Amino acid sequence: MRLVADGATPTSRLVLIKDLETDDGYAFELASPLFLAAGDRIAFEGGRLVVVRAGGVRLSPAGDWSTQCGPGSLRRR
Repeated sequence: MRLVADGATPTSRLVLIKDLETDDGYAFELASPLFLAAGDRIAFEGGRLVVVRAGGVRLSPAGDWSTQCGPGSLRRR
């Protein structure tokens, strides 16, 4: 599923994420999987993932950036 991480576009349904790949070959790998509920919004602020729940609560889950070096392989950046 493609998610828009602009901080304004809400998710349309419940989604379990463990990593988020960007269009430019990077990936943000979460330290543990995270459920996004319908209406949650995501963004990257200062290199960190920020989740804004539909009720306004802000979360910043732990994780690391990596680069994709080949099909299915991720390397830390």
